[in-house]
Amino acid sequence: MTITPVAFAGDDDLDRFAAQLGTSFERYGFAVISDHGVSKALIERAQAGARAFFALPEPVKLTYFVPGGGGQRGYTPFGREMAKGATLRDLKEFWHVGRELPPGHPYCAIMPDNLWPPEVEGFRDAVYDLYQALEALGRQTLKAIARHLGLDDDWFEPAIRDGNSILRLLHYPPVPVDAVGVRAGAHEDINAITLLLGADEAGLELLDRDGRWLAINPPPGTIVCNIGDMLQRLTNHVLPSTTHRVVNPSAERSATSRYSMPFFLHFAPTFALTPLPSCITPERPNRYPNALTADAFLRERLVELGLVKAH
Repeated sequence: MTITPVAFAGDDDLDRFAAQLGTSFERYGFAVISDHGVSKALIERAQAGARAFFALPEPVKLTYFVPGGGGQRGYTPFGREMAKGATLRDLKEFWHVGRELPPGHPYCAIMPDNLWPPEVEGFRDAVYDLYQALEALGRQTLKAIARHLGLDDDWFEPAIRDGNSILRLLHYPPVPVDAVGVRAGAHEDINAITLLLGADEAGLELLDRDGRWLAINPPPGTIVCNIGDMLQRLTNHVLPSTTHRVVNPSAERSATSRYSMPFFLHFAPTFALTPLPSCITPERPNRYPNALTADAFLRERLVELGLVKAH
């Protein structure tokens, strides 16, 4: 299925962008953004860095794995993460880059330093430049979402200031035709919104309202954006967090790797995920009367994903 792309045209055309985004989000929990302004050359530099890192010998990659770190920075080996409620682990490995904070910042205890592999020339510059470009796009996307929800355009700015956002470099290695498990089990994202730089290999599917799985085939050069559980909670399900997965390739493509780069835009750790009053009505009662911060919500989910042990 192809979702009609929504062209991003900046603040001068925010009403149209907000209306089209909102319609797609309320229907699917997904939207496809074109004309987003993220440089193709920058994307290709980051993709080249990711491919070079994942091609390193396993012992080298493992030097960037942080035991007990919940996969929040550096390398997470193949088969470590699983979808919430799943019994089989995903067939993937990944690398995480987060926000770089100044020394002494109050969030340093929550958001660890990044790791940068010197084995891959130019990795840090390319990947962190992409992080910043996607964060800027995410900020503009949230501005449109705020307008769609009837909020001030800058309503989300304090909520995402110094947010715990993460850029994930993903590698799904070749899989045998009879593989046990799938590349990424059915799940919803934890964060506020996700911006996904598409893979050149198929596999992404979303679960529609009628229970059918729909293959998502975004046009080249576009970015897929989906609602995460934090924003679903904040909007009391006005904007749904849609279940999605990455299925295994056809037999003809089973020997081919799949790469993608999702940017998970998170709220600031101390931001309270309290549903917006405007999203609570007699027909839509408050689903989340208990207060929860973004960081508490994240920690809860990391346990469910098998990345952190419950205490």
